[in-house]
Amino acid sequence: MQITSALGSALYGIQKGLTGIDKNAAQIASADAFNSQNPADFAQPLVELQSNRLQVELSAKVMKSVDETIGTLLDVVA
Repeated sequence: MQITSALGSALYGIQKGLTGIDKNAAQIASADAFNSQNPADFAQPLVELQSNRLQVELSAKVMKSVDETIGTLLDVVA
């Protein structure tokens, strides 16, 4: 039961991170970001992009750990 919860959390983290990456990419690509006089308008999506990238990477590592744990459990049972 807890393995399912960990997989669900990892999948949610990946989905949330990818959604954020899509949003950040759209903000960076928009013409408003290039025409803005305030550099923070361009920097903020770049910082958030890195944060979302890390979220996806770490969630994938959680998923990999759960997968390896399931494999180990199956090896012990077999």
